Amino acid sequence: MSRQIMIGNLTLGGGAPIRVQSMTNTDTMDTRATVEQTLRLVDAGCELVRITAPDVRAAQNLYEIKNELAKQGCHVPLVADIHFNPKAAETAAAIVEKVRVNPGNYTDRNTGKWFSQNGDEAYEKAYNEELERIGENMSRLIDICKAHGTAMRIGTNHGSLSERIVSRYGNTPEGMAQSAIEFAEVCRRQGFEKLVFSMKASNVKVMVQSTRLFVDKMKALGMDYPIHLGVTEAGDAMQGRLKSAAGIGALLIDGIGDTIRVSLTEDPVAEIPVAYDILQAVGARITQPEYIACPSCGRTQYDIQKALQHIKAATARFTGVKIGVMGCIVNGPGEMADADYGYVGSGEGKITLYKGKEIVKRNIDQQDAVDELVKLIEDDRR
Repeated sequence: MSRQIMIGNLTLGGGAPIRVQSMTNTDTMDTRATVEQTLRLVDAGCELVRITAPDVRAAQNLYEIKNELAKQGCHVPLVADIHFNPKAAETAAAIVEKVRVNPGNYTDRNTGKWFSQNGDEAYEKAYNEELERIGENMSRLIDICKAHGTAMRIGTNHGSLSERIVSRYGNTPEGMAQSAIEFAEVCRRQGFEKLVFSMKASNVKVMVQSTRLFVDKMKALGMDYPIHLGVTEAGDAMQGRLKSAAGIGALLIDGIGDTIRVSLTEDPVAEIPVAYDILQAVGARITQPEYIACPSCGRTQYDIQKALQHIKAATARFTGVKIGVMGCIVNGPGEMADADYGYVGSGEGKITLYKGKEIVKRNIDQQDAVDELVKLIEDDRR
């Protein structure tokens, strides 16, 4: 289990619910548009909102955005997204609850000096000197974060590893994990541990492998920082949802992950229900009923597709209840064995209702069966 940290008034890690976040796609200098989109995200269930701060001017405008949100009664923690401007990170860290930085912001880039042979004396000297410079370059940001109680996410991206890391590890999951570990150690040496880490890639395998490697490296070093999960640039529609579910879901099943972001090329509000669906599917955060339903076959003697839709509409308010909707008694009772309630075809137009593994009503007319199921759940809840 990861350590628990506070992002503003929101707990993250350490057994807290896995938090759902997204990112605005408005111009940060357009205060009104950014505030409006943030409010829509929060209304949809978003618990942290990330806003890009590409330069100091945009970082400063986060103050206006935060104030306008507060005027409207919204105190969602804000995360400043920083890419190439350490000064913007320092400005934002005094305003918002969290800053996201890329390790590439603080390393030597495009110097050409990393083509020397890995392992020779000059190479090792240069390698270690850059590590020292990283600590020096980050010290002001770390001091500001300490002073303001600001958290920091160190987000390693597959496409933006430093030349130094690539020269030793290649553009690999190992390189991603090692880059993040180096930054964790830099922060620890300066007494700052309000950290979150992420390993992002558009390639699902790379994202999963690098995150597992990083967690293993952390454990070996006695670290337990919270993990942010996401498949970056996943796309849209079904492909984007499936890639996100595959990568995020695999790690959640491993017990890895404290906050997630589903990255879709759509209105960011559309990301939120997908995130909750992923959490529900792996049993990480239950926010709605769950349905076990068979695809049906020639043995099914009622309209199971229509019945499932009717049942879902009638039971949507029963958060956490698991309902089995099965075509027949051949495999149905066994396959829905861990359901709380069962709706099973038992003859032409006939339904038998189960509570757990026990039959409670047998051979009900299909037209009455959904109402009877709802009554059964309601009576139990009373």
